[in-house]
Amino acid sequence: MSWTMIDHPGWDTTDTTPVRAMRTITGTWLITPSGTTLIDGTAAAAPTIDTYTPATLADAPLPAGLRAALDQLGPVHRARNADLWEALATAIIRQVIRASQARKMHHAFRAAAGDPAGDTALIPTPEQVLALTDEEFTALGMAFKRQPLRAAASTYLTHRTEWADLAPEVLVKAVQGIPRIGPWTAGAAVADHTGDFSLYPYADLAVRTWAALADPTTAWPSSELGFADVWREAAGPHLSTITVLTLAWGDHHAHAHASALTDPGPLSC
Repeated sequence: MSWTMIDHPGWDTTDTTPVRAMRTITGTWLITPSGTTLIDGTAAAAPTIDTYTPATLADAPLPAGLRAALDQLGPVHRARNADLWEALATAIIRQVIRASQARKMHHAFRAAAGDPAGDTALIPTPEQVLALTDEEFTALGMAFKRQPLRAAASTYLTHRTEWADLAPEVLVKAVQGIPRIGPWTAGAAVADHTGDFSLYPYADLAVRTWAALADPTTAWPSSELGFADVWREAAGPHLSTITVLTLAWGDHHAHAHASALTDPGPLSC
């Protein structure tokens, strides 16, 4: 058995089938759990679908309960975000609000201001964001996202060429030059863009919440610093894989128990 992560708020459900639109350097693609379809552009480079496998954690000193929970997932597939701008905008939308609220806001933003793409829509481009009025942001319930999104759009248009050549760990630092982009937002965006979840803020509330639910027998530290130390030690050389698989476990748990309280709550900046 394998599992496709649909944790990213760019995923929509149409007739119960999850679908997501993504820009690449060659065009626009639709992604579903069964594959990718080009809808505009050339077919030179489809989006990358990363696979994270619990079996690769065999030599990691994981707590037994967490290992058992992750083993149940089987291989996990996740679409790597080819569009750094979308990754940045998405991470900004996710700041300090619950995941469920971020998903609704992301959908409304795409539907109102982005370009249609099949049965879904793309995130507004930087140019489209800069063209939105204060009143349009307010009408979308996004007045408090207006300034960071505008700052990110302007800075991205200025630096996107040089950013494209940066190593991921350098890119995380570079994008923190954008006003209102802190370590959480930068790490989440670059992890989304590169597929390397060792860059993700792995001690954030989401990872702590899902780890505790997946393995309630382990006394996980409640503080970010304490949890980060334990998490790195448990991961060994597999920090990216253990982090993304734990988020995948949470994604699976949330969809399997949609009527329960499964939202980890607001995140940081």
